[in-house]
Amino acid sequence: MAQTNDIHSATPEVAESPQAGASPWQPLSQPVFRLLWIATVVSNIGSWMNDVGVNWTMLTLSADPLSVALVQAAASLPMFLFALPSGVMADIVDRRKYLLFSQLWVFIAAAGLTVLSFTGHVTPLILLIAAFLLSAGAAMSSPPFQAIVPDLVRKEELGPAIALNSLGINISRAIGPALGGLILSFAGPWMVFLLNALSVLGVAWVLYRWKAEPAVQRLPPEHFFSAVRAGLRYVHAAPVLRNVLVRTVAFFVFGSAGWALLPLVARRELNLGPGGYGIMLAFIGVGAIFGAVLLPRLRQHFNPDRLMVLSSLMFAVTLLALAFVRNFWLLNAFEFFTGFSWIAVLSTLNLGAQRSAAKWVKARALAVYLTVFFGSMTVGSAVWGQLASHYGIPVSLCVATVGMILASTTVLRWRLNQDPDLDLDLSNVDSAVPALDIHHDRGPVMVSYEYLIRAEDAHDFILCMQDMRRVRRRGGAINWSVYEDILQPGIFVETFIVGSWMEHLRQQDRYTMNDQKIQNRVWAFHQKENVPDVRYLVAPV
Repeated sequence: MAQTNDIHSATPEVAESPQAGASPWQPLSQPVFRLLWIATVVSNIGSWMNDVGVNWTMLTLSADPLSVALVQAAASLPMFLFALPSGVMADIVDRRKYLLFSQLWVFIAAAGLTVLSFTGHVTPLILLIAAFLLSAGAAMSSPPFQAIVPDLVRKEELGPAIALNSLGINISRAIGPALGGLILSFAGPWMVFLLNALSVLGVAWVLYRWKAEPAVQRLPPEHFFSAVRAGLRYVHAAPVLRNVLVRTVAFFVFGSAGWALLPLVARRELNLGPGGYGIMLAFIGVGAIFGAVLLPRLRQHFNPDRLMVLSSLMFAVTLLALAFVRNFWLLNAFEFFTGFSWIAVLSTLNLGAQRSAAKWVKARALAVYLTVFFGSMTVGSAVWGQLASHYGIPVSLCVATVGMILASTTVLRWRLNQDPDLDLDLSNVDSAVPALDIHHDRGPVMVSYEYLIRAEDAHDFILCMQDMRRVRRRGGAINWSVYEDILQPGIFVETFIVGSWMEHLRQQDRYTMNDQKIQNRVWAFHQKENVPDVRYLVAPV
């Protein structure tokens, strides 16, 4: 227990000579990350046990495929509804306290389900409500948990840290379902629900002992709704992140069929008990563990787009096997590759979302990713359950297989490997905005930059300005334009509007290294020795 004394700061020590590349296990040398990782693995084991308990209890109460599929939908819907508000909260309040609140929420929901199950008052509706409430707690905690990872490890350790988080999830996936099925067989669902409630306490304890260094705030915190708008504007103006979101929808709408219909295949097609169902989930978990361990090597040979396509096609094959293979052990062999391909896709998309989000908006950007992910899972689960009710499980899985293959072609238009040198660290350049005696709430504010451009450079300048448009939009501009002076050819004026003077100060504070590089490229066209002339126009009171 002496290690608990090391939980003081979210910022890892900086090595005197940073490594060229971190080993897959290097992030575990950071004490906060290590303890939080262990506690999260334990908590996730409890969550997987709970999922087995909820799914199997629903199967005993109702054999309707739609009811069983709605469990997956109820577990996914809160992520769709609450992930973005949670991401906003994680960006504007103390993330540690917010995470502690989310753990308390999950504990109360799990404890309530335990009491109802022990007293025999569980119904299909109560199960769906419990799945919704537990997932709501996960929706609150997921964006801040993902957003703090870059603060817990060094920059070169981010990729391995994400892979370790995926590995931890799938270690729990391998252990939790089998353990949950065993406990179900001997003690009943209430014990599974109780252990899930207790598993949350470890994460809460680590968060309570962790004394994070407060972030330096040069400006007042954003208001909730303006922070939501800023996050959505950022996503709209971030091409790499938009590509991640498109690929997320393309995969998970069809991939959700495997999860939504797996309990039905286990119970109705294979006549398995809870132990057999747990074994099937354990095979998926073991496959995911192998995938997480092999991912660093795979990334050396395949870029993210090729890895996504290969993994998607592998997952399509496992969907087909789930539709027609009825030998228990042969199907488990295919389920191993379900876990392998699932973790490869999930880790690739997660890393893409992490690297395409600046620090000031990271929780919100990751929340949008989670919203799209779980929204796709929710819609997909309901669709495949409804399709299975009307046309049977094999037909539903075959349609999902064809859709998965077609979805793989999105790589031709939306590439994850776009802009591989993207650097979203803050530029740390002193703001060029003058210190004016103006109320922060005054606005809207129009900012204009005047450039002198040679005639032969005009076309290239306008093309480069499109990147500048995205910089202004990402930072908070609600309108952007560029004009050429008719009376003075070669004079171009860039204008953009922000909601208030405070929003412009935030815009300057959010400049990243990539934004600075784009600005330098634009300013290189400017023919005057000094920087472009700038004007600030504020709406009259």
